[in-house]
Amino acid sequence: MEDASASGAKHTVLYALHQELGGKIVPFAGYALPVQYPAGIMAEHKQAREAAALFDVSHMGQVKLEGADRIAALEALVPADLAGLALGRQRYSFFTNDAGGILDDLMISNQGDWLFLVVNAACKEADIAHLKANLKGDVTLTEMTDRALIALQGPKAADVLARLAPGVQTLRFMDCKPVDIDGAACLISRSGYTGEDGYEISVPAAKAEALARRLLAEDEVAPAGLGARDSLRLEAGLCLYGHDIDTTTTPVEADLTWAIQKRRKQEGGFPGAAVVQKQLAEGAGRRRVGLKPEGRAPMREGTELQDDNGQTVGSVTSGGFGPTLGGPLAMGYVKTALAAEGTPLQAMVRGKAMPCRVVALPFVPHNYFRG
Repeated sequence: MEDASASGAKHTVLYALHQELGGKIVPFAGYALPVQYPAGIMAEHKQAREAAALFDVSHMGQVKLEGADRIAALEALVPADLAGLALGRQRYSFFTNDAGGILDDLMISNQGDWLFLVVNAACKEADIAHLKANLKGDVTLTEMTDRALIALQGPKAADVLARLAPGVQTLRFMDCKPVDIDGAACLISRSGYTGEDGYEISVPAAKAEALARRLLAEDEVAPAGLGARDSLRLEAGLCLYGHDIDTTTTPVEADLTWAIQKRRKQEGGFPGAAVVQKQLAEGAGRRRVGLKPEGRAPMREGTELQDDNGQTVGSVTSGGFGPTLGGPLAMGYVKTALAAEGTPLQAMVRGKAMPCRVVALPFVPHNYFRG
């Protein structure tokens, strides 16, 4: 069933399959995508935590960078150590601006004589324009519009995918390698956006529906939509661009300094490096934290956070219900002095002060396969 508000949005190659499966279609980042299927978000969330869920993420941008200067040129735009990235491995990183703010977050993998980038759908056009305008030297950019992207997530994902592609169960978290599935030249990474073990599969668009149907035919697999994707990533403490991170937040404030390798922290050489290095040395004024309400009412994005004196000290950037936890949870930014685990705060919900506390992230432990 299609929501009328999704009319005019772009379709992925799996759109007809979503309709066939009874997906409730909504607009998201310019695309018409399923927010849920008839089983519902709670069931889809549980499916990813206990078995395997299949997500269509074909709306995201897939980019190939070739040329002798590809590594140095991209390192000038992101704070990741790409020169030290081994063949068949990928890293999470972000484009930064001159103020150290985050333009978008992305995945980058080393495929030998080319780099494979996956960027967010909402930022796709801006990211590609940014790359084209700023990549220097011998670099060729190709937008891989002839490919779809599907994610198989959950503790049974490896068993399922190994039936179609023997050997994929030996991949480690953040490996990214070419794999043939039923004659389709796929690029498979053992990663995802749920906190669970699983894979993201870049597949030729013409072969995507057949692969999705093949996976869904396995007993352990069921489809999942945007709703479960959001509740899973929130429980996993993972940022959503445009909400938890944006051009006004730095990697230090966002608690993402683990994604800046030692050489880049020392050498800089990326936009806003001086700001980031200063915050690394001296600390930032605020920090992203996990938040747990004491009651049952959810704290939504934009909820004001106050200290015991009624002073505003931050705000919620993502919030909702955590099915695995069985209660509400949120992430947000607070003054660094109040970012310690256990710190009591007040969330202003519908004009009333609701007690909450700062908690460690992630809310649900990650189950990545590290070999």
